[in-house]
Amino acid sequence: MSTPAPANGPAHDVLIVGGGLVGASLAIALEAQGLDVAMVEAAPAGALPPVFDQRNLSLAEATLNALDALGVLPLLRAPAGPIRRIHVSRAGDFGRMLLEAQAHGREEFGRVVVARDFGEALEARLSQLKRLTRYRPARFVGLGEGGDGPRRIRIADEAGERELHARLVVAADGARSAVRDALGITVREHDYGQTLFVARLRAQRAPDGTAYERLTDHGPTALLPRGDGHYGLVHGVPRDDAETVAALDDAAFLARVQDAFGWRAGRFLAVGPRSTYPMQSGIAESLVAPRAVLVGNAAQAIHPLGAQGFNLGLRDALTLAECLAGSADPGDPAVLERHARRRAQDRERTIAFSDGLAKLTANDAPLLRPLRSAGLVAGDAFGWLQGWLVGGAMGYRGDVPALCRKVAA
Repeated sequence: MSTPAPANGPAHDVLIVGGGLVGASLAIALEAQGLDVAMVEAAPAGALPPVFDQRNLSLAEATLNALDALGVLPLLRAPAGPIRRIHVSRAGDFGRMLLEAQAHGREEFGRVVVARDFGEALEARLSQLKRLTRYRPARFVGLGEGGDGPRRIRIADEAGERELHARLVVAADGARSAVRDALGITVREHDYGQTLFVARLRAQRAPDGTAYERLTDHGPTALLPRGDGHYGLVHGVPRDDAETVAALDDAAFLARVQDAFGWRAGRFLAVGPRSTYPMQSGIAESLVAPRAVLVGNAAQAIHPLGAQGFNLGLRDALTLAECLAGSADPGDPAVLERHARRRAQDRERTIAFSDGLAKLTANDAPLLRPLRSAGLVAGDAFGWLQGWLVGGAMGYRGDVPALCRKVAA
């Protein structure tokens, strides 16, 4: 049941700040609960947020299960690329690790979609919702008090500033979350000293379902199998070299990537427009505050090595939706505490996996080389270790939301 609107501004049960991947998914997940939900979005109607660019999203099996149940997956117009195996190697180390989906009773570990295509599918699904109010284009300005009564939220749009009220405010506004800052939640930050170049790449051999992760002293190079016959390229370089690499023409850039990656996919033939992303992590010290909760990159922005970011954020959103189901008050401290408790194990394990892998693989200390090589060999040889890695890669860590397990929430 919705809170009656105060005289000085509209009121909602749940106000989501941020209309990107996680915020939009949460709005869709809440539709069936009968809640009055609103979303504050920076992009105007008819336009997608900047996050929906040409980046390639590796969607884990658990994520695909949930997106199918939410009605988003059927709305994808471009083909998704299946990930049937994962090949991990490191320059200078012997051994490699190969994970085969069929060896674990699966046809695929997940699929690769282009962020823009996914954004269009999310927007198509959002347009079908009957209970969602969308404030756009609008930006978050500030917060009033929480506690027993609704939160006061100030936003600015084309008409100027206005005040809204919500029993629960959800920060889904990204790694530089203004809502998180307004709540006074501190962030543990780490700069990996790398810049990632992201682009579409065409190779001599078309994708066959293999996702490659090639690790070097200077950063990772990954090829993800897209559904259009191209690869999604992620190429990491030291921050000090980023400007020089950005200035390379396509031929020189391809030669650099070929040298880093090798010839497993044959000769690299062409590369599309390149985007760059400085690699920094930011982990919020708390997920909740009075009548407020953080999800997605506002809660934790992690290194993309292992492709865990959006998958983790979606599990944030789906767990929150489950905790709100049947609650008389979405902002009840007990509800928010239950959400934080359910997210703890998955969040901690995924952050530790991503951060540890990034730091270990980038460390060029000679004493670590035999340990890394032994790790690759062990990962390739021992079924129990592969099973642990595969379970995490497919999104099954900790308290998994029901929709991720193909169970009705």
